Amino acid sequence: MCVKIALDKKAKDLVILKVSELSSFADYFLICHGDSHRQVQGIAREIEEKMKKAGFLPLGIEGYREGNWILMDYDDIIIHIFQKPVREFYDLERLWAYAPRLEVNEKTTSKKLNEWWSS
Repeated sequence: MCVKIALDKKAKDLVILKVSELSSFADYFLICHGDSHRQVQGIAREIEEKMKKAGFLPLGIEGYREGNWILMDYDDIIIHIFQKPVREFYDLERLWAYAPRLEVNEKTTSKKLNEWWSS
């Protein structure tokens, strides 16, 4: 659900990392970026609103006011929404390079996503 919401808000270069074998605090990271702090905030706001309507409340949200890097903790899934330069600086994909990854775009099918979540 959060993947579709992020894509609908034009999040860029969306990647899902399966960190369950490498981390004790989450199973997945969803990483993406926006072109401005307003877009980053807009992506986060939309995810929070639609997830809440579906019955999912975040354990915490950090970085919203600044809009450079917003972290949304949904227990098993941690969502990282960056501005591009901040994403490049912290390079979470490199830090978690041993985690299986799935690059997601508008052409990624629901079936592929469901297989990924259940693997």
